[in-house]
Amino acid sequence: MLVLTRRVDESIRIGDDIRITVVKIKGTQQICVGVDAPRDVPVLREELLIDRSELVDESESSNS
Repeated sequence: MLVLTRRVDESIRIGDDIRITVVKIKGTQQICVGVDAPRDVPVLREELLIDRSELVDESESSNS
């Protein structure tokens, strides 16, 4: 994993099409980031992906 330090209004680029910008820092535990990406690139919080995969696993096991 690459770890980078950024300040408010500084960005990280991923490829040519994705930019992640630090928008705001709240205390010592939380930052707000903005993500600029093409519409065809899904951008989701990781916990939403985990919840979805658990739901799919549960529905598949109940259908068996």
